Amino acid sequence: MTASLDHTVVHASDKRASAEFLAGILGLAVGAPFGPFIPVDTGNGVTLDFYEDPDGAAVAPQHYAFLVPDEEFDTMIDRLKAAGVTYYADPHHTEPNQVNRLFGGRGAYFDDLDGHNMEIMTRPYARPA
Repeated sequence: MTASLDHTVVHASDKRASAEFLAGILGLAVGAPFGPFIPVDTGNGVTLDFYEDPDGAAVAPQHYAFLVPDEEFDTMIDRLKAAGVTYYADPHHTEPNQVNRLFGGRGAYFDDLDGHNMEIMTRPYARPA
């Protein structure tokens, strides 16, 4: 067996709202609370555990990338539009309301409720052999 990612903590100012936002865009379900976490299970078995700092510490934005089925990409873009969320073709957010065509697929970036830079892409990045 090789090592694989099981879960990661996503810091949020409102864990329920953040979990519901991302799950809604990606078409996933929000799970039942588990200790101090609100989980969102992804299609490959990795759980995003949304967590609020009890002391109200500021959230440091991170980057999370999701490989999504090509046939669901347009639906996700439509969900972003319906939520009034601007998406971008690039990670620096200089190309609004556009998608990229990297590696023969499509991709877009958007901010979640706490400024985490979320990415949806239909093809994984090409890595050197």
